[in-house]
Amino acid sequence: MSEPDAAPAGSAPAPSNLMMRILAALVLAPLAIALAYAGGWLWALLVTLVSIGLFAEWLMVVGASSVALTGAGTIVIAIMGFCVTFGALRTAVITGLIGGAIVMLIARGKFVWAATGFAYASVALLASILVRKDLVNGFSALMFVLLVVWATDIGGYFAGRSIGGPKLWPRVSPKKTWSGALGGFGASLAVAAGFAACGIGKAVPLLLVSAVLSVVSQLGDLFESAVKRRFGVKDSSHLIPGHGGLMDRLDGFVAAILAAWIIGFLRHGVHSAGSGLMVW
Repeated sequence: MSEPDAAPAGSAPAPSNLMMRILAALVLAPLAIALAYAGGWLWALLVTLVSIGLFAEWLMVVGASSVALTGAGTIVIAIMGFCVTFGALRTAVITGLIGGAIVMLIARGKFVWAATGFAYASVALLASILVRKDLVNGFSALMFVLLVVWATDIGGYFAGRSIGGPKLWPRVSPKKTWSGALGGFGASLAVAAGFAACGIGKAVPLLLVSAVLSVVSQLGDLFESAVKRRFGVKDSSHLIPGHGGLMDRLDGFVAAILAAWIIGFLRHGVHSAGSGLMVW
């Protein structure tokens, strides 16, 4: 999620925009948490629909949107979601590889950008479902990632607005400041400390993991900002009041959930990635 325009120290966030953000969060956050808790096909359905939306928005941002391309990607992502939900991960991966080739053929001159968008949406799909599928620690791992990303966003928002200061990377994202980046990073550590205080994982490993995920989340934000700047687009869409589109809201989460799954996979394997992330 992009940080708002930097303001002088001590200034307050714009009330209208802040109110829209709060109202949207009050609706979307409980829904995401409820479906994450339910797990199974309900969580997978949400993730699949969101991944389809990410792909469609990406195509619009890079100027490659068409009925054929969006339709092909939608069908392939839906099949992948169904396969991984019901235990056919290998089939999901093969389907994704074939689907990526089809997307590239349809996109023609924009095949690199279309393929990148398809990979972006597919990564979000597979990692989000696989982390949750861990029967022991899937929910706690998913909540840890979500809360770290949300804390990074919220901490960055308020630190950037209240402190301001030097820009983080003005060429890519002129709105982001170093104070916002550090504020978000600090807020993510508070999430790790909270989990450890509740007996969910050990403090030192969780602090290190949250630090990695917070940094990766902010890099995901910068990546999306770079893509939008490359094509002269401000928001990926206007789907979510106060936040823009799905890409604007989930840029950090996509990067963080991929990093979380990689950490979990390297430690405990494909089907226990949640435990690999949380149990040290």
